[in-house]
Amino acid sequence: MKSDKVPEKMAYRLEEVSRIAKLDPEVIDAWEEELYFIQAGLTGSGDKIFRKRDLDIILRLKDLLEKGGMTLAGAKRRIEEEFGIKSSTPVHPDRLKKVLVRVRDQLHEIASSLDKKSEKA
Repeated sequence: MKSDKVPEKMAYRLEEVSRIAKLDPEVIDAWEEELYFIQAGLTGSGDKIFRKRDLDIILRLKDLLEKGGMTLAGAKRRIEEEFGIKSSTPVHPDRLKKVLVRVRDQLHEIASSLDKKSEKA
């Protein structure tokens, strides 16, 4: 289904996206978990809602997988290109480890100072 046949709205509930894209909600949930650029919001009552851009991406993704015969990884790269999405740059593990050690040390310092304050009280 082309997105020009989709009603223009600011947000679409998961059920609407499922109906429009003709996909099970579980498939949409799995894609949202796997693909960083599909991001549902939540209403006050906890219902998932998607922006128009998310719906367009879901429709294009479905098209690439079903008609284009692409893998999810290939479709992800194509979506990033077509929608101008920059993928996150991977961080070298050594650099990440240094940052995590620094954070851990800072947390230990905070915990230690809190212990000292609670002993005084």
